[in-house]
Amino acid sequence: MELDFRKNPAILSNMLDVMADGVFTVDAKGHIVAWSVGAARITGYSSQDILGKSCHILEGQNCKGFRILTEFLDNPTPYPWGICNQECKVLGKDGRELYLFGNVSIIRDEQGQVGGAVGTFTDLTSFIVNNQKIAVLEEQAKSRESFQQLIGKSPAMQEVFRRLRLAAQSDVTVLLTGESGTGKELAARAIHTLSDRKDKPFFAINCSAIPETLLESELFGHVKGAFTGAIRDKIGVFQAAGGGTLFLDEIGDTSPLLQLKLLRVLQESEIRRVGDDRGMQVDVRLITATNRDLKVLMAEGTVREDFYYRIHVFEITLPPLRARREDIPLLVHHFMAASSKTFRREIGDIAQDALQRLIDYNWPGNVRELKNAIEHAFVTVNGDCLTLWDLPSEVQRPPRSKSLKPLSSKAEPSLPPDEEARIAEALQQTNGNKTEAAKLLGVSRVTLWKKIKQL
Repeated sequence: MELDFRKNPAILSNMLDVMADGVFTVDAKGHIVAWSVGAARITGYSSQDILGKSCHILEGQNCKGFRILTEFLDNPTPYPWGICNQECKVLGKDGRELYLFGNVSIIRDEQGQVGGAVGTFTDLTSFIVNNQKIAVLEEQAKSRESFQQLIGKSPAMQEVFRRLRLAAQSDVTVLLTGESGTGKELAARAIHTLSDRKDKPFFAINCSAIPETLLESELFGHVKGAFTGAIRDKIGVFQAAGGGTLFLDEIGDTSPLLQLKLLRVLQESEIRRVGDDRGMQVDVRLITATNRDLKVLMAEGTVREDFYYRIHVFEITLPPLRARREDIPLLVHHFMAASSKTFRREIGDIAQDALQRLIDYNWPGNVRELKNAIEHAFVTVNGDCLTLWDLPSEVQRPPRSKSLKPLSSKAEPSLPPDEEARIAEALQQTNGNKTEAAKLLGVSRVTLWKKIKQL
């Protein structure tokens, strides 16, 4: 059997029909003249459905179909060699949107006039749809690991993200609690950004950073002559944040008198500038935060009970970093990427012992301290990989060993079982260093050596 289609053109029809791609021809007006089995399989349109029809049959509401084909037939000049390569989206017979990659070549008659075109197309639908699914999954994975500028995949942070979303859905008064450096201001910004107030101002005030005598004026504003130095009227942040969000950090450090004035804002949406005898309506969402136990302060009398219950409507607690150690590698790489831009140094790797030390460290300053540690390492690093010795000295030191019950210094014929276990644990904690192990066990090195000989 002759398989050379140039010598045996009769086999071309069979060859075209066994191809996975679709093959078709159109006349000069864009009407379909031939339609292969592959084209029918991809689009769902049989030859009977489509022959003699305009190629516009494959168009839909969101699908341009073969519209480019008619433009190509009318003016093939811009396309080199009379060939058009094009990705397009067409509408299948069953209503599905199909992604195709096609090649169309002009056919000319003996006078050089456009007589029609021959084209092929490959079905890319499954490839593109799967890529879109992957993109969605990647985006979902990112969203599970970060929320606005907060980073974390731990269950504790996922709960924080959930409550932040809930808080953003209404104007409920939110109290953010947690140790210093856990990201309370970032959480407040996240609530604002996701809320209906996102296009309005966001102001953050640290109540402990401003003297009490100035804080009231900073918050509510003042009128000219209200106090020495008040040479003109000044608006406060409650007015400046009109329609937006005001975040008051370290709310537990405010005086009971200022708490009373803030209570009026929360209850009546009204402020009174210092030195003014008239009230003024404001529309501001208030988010407060503290790293102190407000219940203890309330018992001590430094926080008003009515104020506490008014700000403690919806509490969100930011966990300390030591309570979510599984997030530390994620945070480390996040801060490394940020520091690479800040310091203009491409450092994308960190030694395993350095990363482990970062995981083991207790982080009293929480995420803020971790960020500072990475920036410190970028200053001291020599090369393209952060090492243990690039970290701050307090982080380099191994975590303090767990204290052990002291050993008896008396000589005994045999070691009690509990002493044997304590010696083994001390040696493990000190990597076999007998001097350090003796210190842990509260005995001299000689006593420990004698007891080890009894093992």
